Amino acid sequence: MRRTTTRRAARWTALAVAGGLALTACAQGTGTGGGEADDTDFDPEAELEGSISIMGFGVGDDVAETRFQAAQEELGEVEIELVEGDLDIQQFLSAVASGNPPDLIYANRDQIGTFASRGAIVPLDSCIEGEGIDTDVFREPALAQVTFNDSVYGIPEFNQVQVLMANQDLLDAAGVTVEDLNGSDWAAVESATDALVVGEGGGLQVIGFDSKLPEFLPLWSKINGADLLSEDGRTAQLDDPAVVEALEFAVGIYDRQGGFSAVKAYRDSADFFGGGNQFATGVLGAMPMEQWYVNVLNDVSPDAPMAFDSMRTKDGDPVAYASGSAWAVPAGTDTADIACRFARVMTQTETWMAAAQNRAETREAEGQLFTGLLTGNAEADEQIRDEFITGDAPEPWASAIEAVYESNDSTFSLPANPADAEFKAAWQDAVNRVLNGQAEPQAALEEAQEEAQTALDEAWEEWDAEQD
Repeated sequence: MRRTTTRRAARWTALAVAGGLALTACAQGTGTGGGEADDTDFDPEAELEGSISIMGFGVGDDVAETRFQAAQEELGEVEIELVEGDLDIQQFLSAVASGNPPDLIYANRDQIGTFASRGAIVPLDSCIEGEGIDTDVFREPALAQVTFNDSVYGIPEFNQVQVLMANQDLLDAAGVTVEDLNGSDWAAVESATDALVVGEGGGLQVIGFDSKLPEFLPLWSKINGADLLSEDGRTAQLDDPAVVEALEFAVGIYDRQGGFSAVKAYRDSADFFGGGNQFATGVLGAMPMEQWYVNVLNDVSPDAPMAFDSMRTKDGDPVAYASGSAWAVPAGTDTADIACRFARVMTQTETWMAAAQNRAETREAEGQLFTGLLTGNAEADEQIRDEFITGDAPEPWASAIEAVYESNDSTFSLPANPADAEFKAAWQDAVNRVLNGQAEPQAALEEAQEEAQTALDEAWEEWDAEQD
């Protein structure tokens, strides 16, 4: 039985008072969200009027600006108000609780399951059907991350993946290759780290390899053949022996260089976004990093001696942990038709192509290289690569582009679930306890397993009860 909007709003208000509206405070439940979007008539040919407010999105770069202009043109006389900056969860939940929600939000995909289960956003199945949104073009891991209880609650946007980035001069001097560091052979990674590192602890001069904990534990676990969460999103698998082994290995990489604290302190001292970055100055051998950093490096240090590869499983197959953003419609809005139209235009292939063309032309005019644009839309990605990626890009950037697109075709994600935030906090806190010397990997992950499973059980129990 579904709850009324009034009762749901009241429960949001109670949460706001009791929990300060942190996302993790939402575990007590706020209802199923109902089918507000299903009650709206969606017609791609309809002329829309009125206004919408959008929370969590801004037009701070050329790609956002081009696409926003396309949506404005499609919506005609509709007034669009932007609440820019990252989605303020407290502000969003307050607005839902008060019965005055924004009309559309731009959220991280790993927030969608919790928002959906707590009634903060509504299913978009009728929106997708009515506006003719082709979900077949979306990458499967991206769409899975916004699908909860067999309904789609978000329209995927950008995609972020990891690629291996390395300093070729340091590799050559140490007698190792980029393939030694791509994760397919952990003994090779350890040996290469030992060969690359200069100094240790307080005397660290060159970081051999940065395994990028805590955030990349899902990647190292997948390389080792394990997932942190079951496919149905109900069972935590944090104490799986393969996950424990992955954490032991990734932490051990820091231990070989004087410990995590020493590596982090030295890493944080680099001019990460400037010409004095760790690769340009030769103080980092290699690390996995999100693909957007390729563009940063090409901008600020185009002559840095770089090498690139995909991260790889122990079988040698490319792999990347996908994350990204999505559009979602809050519960209680009466302009779901406008919000849905906006989301369709922002994520359709022709809009991405227009944005990519503008960026490619701009970079060419500035004498710079267009290194690609990754989205949740596989059709758009393929067309952008075919039309705007030059076939004569110089090395090492040609290898960078190849690694980026290979990784983007080889992604996985964690499934949507009603305790997204609690689950993420459990495993990240466990990793941090190990990094800080407060616990051993086995004990830390066993504690995290109990915390995560309790959160999942409680959230799923409430959801299942509400469906009955």
